[in-house]
This record gives sequence, C-alpha cells and structure tokens, in this order.
Amino acid sequence: MGRVVASAVYAAGKKLRDIPIDQGREWAKEPGHFVWIGLEEPDAQTLATLQAQFNLHELAIEDALERHSRTKLETFGDALFIVTYSPVRENGVLVFIETHIFAGKGYVVTCRNGHSASYAQVRQRCEARPLLLDHGEDFVLYALLDFVTECYHPVAEAIHQEIEVLERQVLSRHPPEDDIRQLHQLRRELLRLGRYLAPMVEISEELQRLTFPFIDKNMRPYFRDVQIHVNRQMEDLAGARDIAGQTIEIGMLLESARQSITQRKFAAWAAILALPTAIAGIYGMNFQYMPELNWHYGYFAVLGVIGGGCCGLFAIFKRSGWL
Repeated sequence: MGRVVASAVYAAGKKLRDIPIDQGREWAKEPGHFVWIGLEEPDAQTLATLQAQFNLHELAIEDALERHSRTKLETFGDALFIVTYSPVRENGVLVFIETHIFAGKGYVVTCRNGHSASYAQVRQRCEARPLLLDHGEDFVLYALLDFVTECYHPVAEAIHQEIEVLERQVLSRHPPEDDIRQLHQLRRELLRLGRYLAPMVEISEELQRLTFPFIDKNMRPYFRDVQIHVNRQMEDLAGARDIAGQTIEIGMLLESARQSITQRKFAAWAAILALPTAIAGIYGMNFQYMPELNWHYGYFAVLGVIGGGCCGLFAIFKRSGWL
C-alpha cells in the first residue's frame, strides 16, 4: 500500500487536524473546508480508496496507475487531473519523478511516484501564509505547480555551470574529444528538461481560462506567474543549449585547425627531406659517366648544396608559418 505522507483538513487558512484518508469525503463536504492528501507511490488499492472518497474519474485513475504519461492537464467534469515531472540529477544521471495531482471542490490529492524533493515544503509554505491559504484548493494547486517549476532551476543551473567549465577546457585542451562528448550529453539533458517543462506553459494558460467552482478568478495572476517562470526557464534552457552547441562547434573547428597546422608541418618537413632524397637518388644511379664523380671535392660540394637547400627551405617555411 502506498505511503500516506500527509492527510489534513483546512479551513479559514488554517490546518484543523490530521485525518485518515477514508474520512476525506466527510470533511470535503463541509462548507469552507478542503482536504489536502499527499501520497508516495500509491498502489491500486489506495487509488481505489481515493476514487471512492472523491468520485475521481476512472480514466484519471487509469493514467495514475499506468504512469509515464506526458505532462498534461485533463478535466473531468468539475475536477482536474494534472501530470507533472520533477527533475532529479544525482551523480550525473538525470531522472524525472512523476507526480499526479487530483483537484476538485473540497480536495487536493498529490501522488508522487519516486524520490524527489518532498512536497512537505509546499505544505509548510502554504500554512505560513494563511491569508492566501484561505483561498482554498486553487492556492494549493498554484503552490504545487510553482514548486514543480522551481525544481527545474537548480538542475538547469548545475548543468549550465558544467557547460561553462567544459567551454574553458575546450578552448585550452588538446584533444577535446572527451569534452565535446560530455557537452553533447549535457545538451541532450537540457533538451529533456525542456521537453518535460514546456507543457507547463499550456497548463498554466489553461488554468487561467478555466471556470471551475474551486478556482477563484483572483487566482489567475498566480497561475500567470507560474507561466512567466516557466517561460523564463525555457529561455535559460535555450540559452544554455546554444552555448553547448556553439562550444561543440568551436571545439571541432579548433581541432580541425590543429590538425591543419600539424598537416602543414608534416608537409613542410616532407618538402625539406625531399631535396636530399632527390639528390641522393640521382647520384645513387649506376651510371659510369656522371658529372663530378671524379672531382676531388664533389662529395663536399653535394653536401653543401643539400645543407644550403634544406636551410633555405626551412627558412621559407618558417617565415610562412608552416614551421
């Protein structure tokens, strides 16, 4: 059976008491009261209990049981079902923890399927702001979505810092193959973050348009605030992806330039060595009548020609920057 992290009833912006989840319907029917239940990895039996308590739609329960749905918001009558993902990055491995949110008149239920940042922080923040908590379910919904959005920032910031370190290494290190490979991996992680975060814009926009009994129109600016935060983080992710992509391109260009320099050096030395090789090849032919064969100083003259020619070629290539 899934673990019940918290289950409490609220009224007038204050927590009244903790309750068993099987008493949720009784308290949710009380005027001005709402129930806030938090579960971790609930099983089918627990979800069936919630379905009976709050008349949750069977399709929402089916999605919650199957898991791994995309980030989305669905409406079932006067109730909402939201799927969100919180990123967790440990030892360089990025995973996404799925959370299902059921919200309706008199209740908010969260089902977290994995080990991410605890939603107890959201509960503490809400309880510390009784005037806003007095709004009820809609403020809790805003606080949950805002918390999920905040979870992306430290992960994206950590990746951004790693990209900056790799950027400096690529500019100074030879060869940069490992750095470029790691940059490509970080860029893929940024793309994954964007893919899970982007639907939150649509969810926030829809919450600003929906007319529900438990969503006050005065809460729309708060949902717009979530949308603004998501858009800002999407821009930051796009900027970090661009930096990673440009660094990869710069690294490849630098490596190509280094290879070109090396090839030029090989070509220059090959040209210098070609001169003595050619002269030695000519005088190594087995012909009887060749000039300077019988000259007493011919050997030294040939060595002088070879040395002078090699020094001249070396000076030319050095001046042109090939050596």
